[in-house]
Amino acid sequence: MINKKYLATIRTQILGYRTKRREVIKSAGDAQHFAKKAIFAFQRDDKKVGEECLAQSEKMLLALQKQFKGDSALFDEGAYLAGVEEYVEAYLFKQFCDGKELGKISGLPIEPDTYIGGMCDLPGELYRYAIKSATAKNFPMVKRCHAVAEEIIGELVDMDLTGYNRNKFDQAKQALHKLEQVVYETSLRA
Repeated sequence: MINKKYLATIRTQILGYRTKRREVIKSAGDAQHFAKKAIFAFQRDDKKVGEECLAQSEKMLLALQKQFKGDSALFDEGAYLAGVEEYVEAYLFKQFCDGKELGKISGLPIEPDTYIGGMCDLPGELYRYAIKSATAKNFPMVKRCHAVAEEIIGELVDMDLTGYNRNKFDQAKQALHKLEQVVYETSLRA
């Protein structure tokens, strides 16, 4: 015999989790989209739109954390982690664009692995910004992009990253290599 009452309880829990999970996936995807829009705006030097999109992304992620505070397993979902990681990348890129030190992100609790994942993506954005700057003949900015990317790699190399973040780190090193090429090319023309 099967204890149907007990199974009904389990069914309710599983279906409830799935409903919450779908909501997290949707909202985290929207937050990720706003973070991507923020990066795109910062790349175009549109600080106002970038800050608005970044604030919207943060607001959505904070709302998820508040709404599902008692169900921490939802924050291990890939969509949520991707949204936070994109937010980290956008926030760090904003710090760079503002001429500030890259550092702690206040206002949103972020796990170290997620922070590192976002930081590993930053050299790719710095490469794109350096290309834009080189096109505008802003060679000091090209050098600044390279210096920051080099510093990021220098810090990450000592962390002995594995798994997902190791792959991200390898991509960051490739972006640094591309930046080195841009610096070299601009030095020939400057």
